[in-house]
Amino acid sequence: MCSGRGDGLSAGGLTFLRHPSVSVPQGLCYGRLEVGLAGEAPDQIAACLAALPRVSRVVASPMRRCRDLAQAVADRDGTTVQYDPRLMEYDFGAWEGRFWADIPRAQSEPWTQAIVDARPPGGESFLDLIARVRAALEEMPQGAVIVAHAGPIRAARMILTEASFDTVFAERVPHATPIVMQRAAA
Repeated sequence: MCSGRGDGLSAGGLTFLRHPSVSVPQGLCYGRLEVGLAGEAPDQIAACLAALPRVSRVVASPMRRCRDLAQAVADRDGTTVQYDPRLMEYDFGAWEGRFWADIPRAQSEPWTQAIVDARPPGGESFLDLIARVRAALEEMPQGAVIVAHAGPIRAARMILTEASFDTVFAERVPHATPIVMQRAAA
């Protein structure tokens, strides 16, 4: 992952922050499901603020798990947060809030075999996610700090750096840690 302490801000890059850790039972399927922050979230937010240079623009997913971090950055830097629903996490549709072990394999197996274009029942494909993140990035000012989720951050990396699906899913997206990305050279 293109991590750094804000090197890309002065060069006109975009800095992404994944929300702080969440408190969910192991094996729960959640994307659009609203979940609470874990007990270590305040410490993660404080560490993130210490690592993140001052910013003039904060754009965030409107989901609750992104709001505390986005607001903390905005409050520290005397700006406001612009919430953009195109930065919301992947939509797992009918699987939201269910344990992966309880989802029938007849439903989940075809999705895992074609995860880029397949959709969970009532959900979206990864291509759908990429399309909405691309639309958000086209309107994003250089130097913006974007508070989002692992899915949209991976999609942004594919869009901005031309990394492959396999590459972006091979790396962990850390919580509340600045990830600076530059657009790939044309």
